[in-house]
Parts: sequence; structure tokens; C-alpha cells
Amino acid sequence: MLILLPPSEGKAARGTSSVRRLGFPELDSPREKVLDALVALCHTPQAPGVLGLTEGQAGEVERNRALPAARTLRVADLYTGVLYDNLGLRTLSPEARRRADRRIVIFSGLWGLLRPADRVPPYRLSMGVRLPPMGGLAAFWRPAITAALAPVKGLVVDMRSATYAAAWQPGERSVAVRVLREAGGTRTVVSHMAKATRGAVARSLVESPDRPETPEDLAAMLADLGHRVELGGRRTRGGPRTLDVIVTE
Repeated sequence: MLILLPPSEGKAARGTSSVRRLGFPELDSPREKVLDALVALCHTPQAPGVLGLTEGQAGEVERNRALPAARTLRVADLYTGVLYDNLGLRTLSPEARRRADRRIVIFSGLWGLLRPADRVPPYRLSMGVRLPPMGGLAAFWRPAITAALAPVKGLVVDMRSATYAAAWQPGERSVAVRVLREAGGTRTVVSHMAKATRGAVARSLVESPDRPETPEDLAAMLADLGHRVELGGRRTRGGPRTLDVIVTE
């Protein structure tokens, strides 16, 4: 089973180690190209506009400039924010942490794909950026990510935002998780609460030793773990099944 997550814009302030370690070594060449292009951009006045930064985020440009020699930390400690607070990678048991390292794949505009045990420096680069000279990063990364993940077998639980989902579509073997809020008999799609719920669902999936093989197995497993879920169909031919997680107020 693969659990696909987006990164978060919030990140730890600094790394503590000189060691840089990344999985998916087949992505090393495109990683170097994106890194070189990002550092070059951050030596120009165009960097804040291209990266979508405000005046108060000017320090992100300086941090990106220093990336080649920057100190690193575990990806499990890098990302902050609502989803990762609820996932709580640092508080998992040793067994659950090992499952997280195998099951979770985090999409990144700079690094392509990351595992929780990888070590990288803090950075700022969204998959939605059009980075000179390669252009849109989702389109740039798509061939390499497809080659890296297509051979991986098993169910794919997709909890990425649309920006990161554009870099790879796993097709029929995937389940797209959607969070709905129920209030007064009406259900609506939510955003902020969705991040917290997806983090909680991801934590359930790595805390359990079970490995669901079908969307039906996944829905039954999450229901047994206390989540209220409803399995839907496919919105498009060859696309993912939809799994709605219902939260109430």
C-alpha cells in the first residue's frame, strides 16, 4: 500500500545534520536540475514573484540560495501544519514508524518524491510553480515520477491536493480520499478540516499492521478504526474510486 501526501508550506526553520539522504535514487538527476534552477532563480530579483512569496517571506529566497550546503533533518521532522500535526510522525511507535517509512510517499516540487526517513534541508518550492527554464513543475516531474512509482504494486491511497496530484495519476488501483462535513443533514466539502482529517486517516493507516488490498478492504479497515467512511464509484473511466470521510459538528 502507498499513501500519497502533499508537503506543507510550513517547515522546520533549520536542519541539524550534514547528511543528505533521499530514497528513489532514480530521481537524482531531475532533482539536481530543479535544485540548480531554484538556486539560480533565487539570485535574481524575479524570485519572490515566481515563487509566490510576500514581502514578509523574503527570507525564503535567502534560504533557497543556501540549499546546496544547507544542513538537513528527517522529512518526518521537516513538515509542520495541520495535516502533519495530526499525522504525528514523531510520536509513532517504532513499528508504526517503520510502516510509515514504507507506506508514505510525499510529493515535493523540489525533490519529486520523499519518504519520512529521508533527510533534506528546509526549502520553499511548490509543485505549482513555473520554474525557469523547465516551466511547470508538475509536468516536468510527471515522466520521472511515473517511471518511479508505476512498478510499485498494491493499493494507492491518495490524499494529495490537486496541485500535487497533477504530477502523477495512479489510475484504477487508487482511492481518492475526500473529506465532507455533515451539519444539519447537509454535507459540504471542507478544506482546513480536511487537512486534519487526512492526517488522522494517514496515522490510522500506519498504526495498523493490516494491509488492505482493495478499496472495500480499505473502507472496512477505516470503519473498524473509528472513521465514518463511504466508498463511492469512479468519477472517470480508469480513474480512482472515491472514499468519503464524514466529519460532524
